Amino acid sequence: MTPNLNSQPDIKISVKQTFGIDSNMEIDAFSKKSEYVPEIDKTYKFDRDTTLAIISGFAFNKRVLVQGYHGTGKSTHIEQIAARLNWPCVRVNLDSHISRIDLIGKDAIVLKDGQQITQFKEGILPWSIQNPVALVFDEYDAGRPDVMFVIQRVLEAEGNFTLLDKNKVIKQNKYFRLFATTNTVGLGDTTGLYHGTQQINQGQMDRWNIVTTLNYLSLEREMEIILAKNKNLNNPKDKEKIANMIKVASLTRKGFIAGDISTVMSPRTVLHWVENAEIFKDTGYAFRVTFLNKCDDMEKNTIAEYYQRCFGDDLPESLLNIQV
Repeated sequence: MTPNLNSQPDIKISVKQTFGIDSNMEIDAFSKKSEYVPEIDKTYKFDRDTTLAIISGFAFNKRVLVQGYHGTGKSTHIEQIAARLNWPCVRVNLDSHISRIDLIGKDAIVLKDGQQITQFKEGILPWSIQNPVALVFDEYDAGRPDVMFVIQRVLEAEGNFTLLDKNKVIKQNKYFRLFATTNTVGLGDTTGLYHGTQQINQGQMDRWNIVTTLNYLSLEREMEIILAKNKNLNNPKDKEKIANMIKVASLTRKGFIAGDISTVMSPRTVLHWVENAEIFKDTGYAFRVTFLNKCDDMEKNTIAEYYQRCFGDDLPESLLNIQV
């Protein structure tokens, strides 16, 4: 079911009851779910500061930019809030292949009454603006300059969008919302970690009402997430093993930030490692197939050292699988 122009939030939900945050705030939500609403992950753990920032975007029509390192779950955070509000949510990855035409639309030949005619097909941006949709731009700082200037037009909450191709001015739906995720804070890649990111001009950055940072989780918080999804592992022996896995991940994150390695273990990767260790009954082999095989051969010895420091065991040479 496509969200129609007349649909709007029709219920209120408690932030405290729904997100577990100590707040008396109630927020508008939809009672009915459309096909564009993400699925709810019942075990998802919400970060307080990030949640409040994103909720403000939904409640008060603020433009919210979520910044943080790769793998911290920035986009998932927005999706899981939208899922609980039954708010239609669409994600667009602003990689180098996304062009101005992809966003705005283009003329296409269609068949109508047995005749081929040329008809303008709207892109994702005009469609989203006219509907009660939360539009999320992933990798916002990797967008091409021509694309960024198109987006700048809709960053104003009341800003209309002129569709030059159709000589048409599109007004924003009252319940259109705009979010973005980014690895940098608009200053370009000053660390050498994120090649392909661009500087975002100050005029555009100023139009983002709220900028929040989502960092990697604490060991305790990451443990909570893993145990919520693997309740059978909630015992002292397995919790000790999981803690060591998270410590390995933490070392890869520090190594990534320091520029020692180019691949990082996200919380999702740790979760996959835990699950694979249960499948294979071999923590070292599960580490290889979950993470090590994705890494550069030149970095595998460094990563194996991380493993040894946390588990007290060397990874067998056969698991390193380094190509000579």
